[in-house]
Amino acid sequence: MSRKVMMSCALTGAGDTPGKNPSVPVTPKEIADSAIESAKAGATIAHIHVRDPKTGALSHDVELFRETVERIRESETDIIINLTSGGGGDWVPSDADPTRGGEGTDMQTPEERHEPIGKLLPEMCTLDCGSTNFGNMLYVGPTDWLRRQAKLVQESGVKPELECFDTGHVRFANQLIKEGLIDGDPLFQFCLGIPWGAEADAETLAYMKSRIPENSRWASFGIGRMQMPMVAESVLQGGHIRVGLEDNMYLKKGQLATNEQLVDKAAGIVETLGADLMTPAEARKELNLLDPYAKRG
Repeated sequence: MSRKVMMSCALTGAGDTPGKNPSVPVTPKEIADSAIESAKAGATIAHIHVRDPKTGALSHDVELFRETVERIRESETDIIINLTSGGGGDWVPSDADPTRGGEGTDMQTPEERHEPIGKLLPEMCTLDCGSTNFGNMLYVGPTDWLRRQAKLVQESGVKPELECFDTGHVRFANQLIKEGLIDGDPLFQFCLGIPWGAEADAETLAYMKSRIPENSRWASFGIGRMQMPMVAESVLQGGHIRVGLEDNMYLKKGQLATNEQLVDKAAGIVETLGADLMTPAEARKELNLLDPYAKRG
């Protein structure tokens, strides 16, 4: 029997990408439609950020999350919904006064970052596990803030995906588990190749997966040109995968992609390597997820 692989599709992300690829979805309808098409192409999980429909910029508006989620669920398309809880964590030091945030700074408290999760109760949400240099910007995730976020996620009953952009993030994720802030079998996502986090290569992936608890599930992704090579490497090393326009805008050199094209290409890699894609129903059982249609208080 072949192994089953979960595939996440990160639909739109937070970066300044809509002007670079017109297929990056912006409005709730576009994001929902992209999730639906990605599900048809084989995606198990839709990872969702939202954007201001007028400007295309990152938004934290809970109502935009709500509309996107409702459109997906009302379509009766079976795909697991995984909302970001990264929220506002971007810090760009001001040239005039480096003690203050300059243009591009966007900060939220742990409670504000959790708001879409607490109000909409998706099946899954991301939980970043540390601060990271993103190019010349800093993503700010102090450990006490992350503990507060982890507790809020735990109380909501939503499954956290522990996003690790560097090896120290794996250490802190393990600390959250040790402190009882992560329920059930942990789910790790190794986020590789972002300047200046962990490298997107086989050796780094092997090291990171060697440091997690035995009862963990894990996935990884690479950005840009390393997206598809890391799909193959993750499958070969026994993990799950992520693709999508959040991480990479090209199907191949010079050819812009859609989300469903990236999903379809990754599905071909999975099948070529002798594995099968896991259905959302199978993944819910594997991850012990909440029923998205059950009434909860």
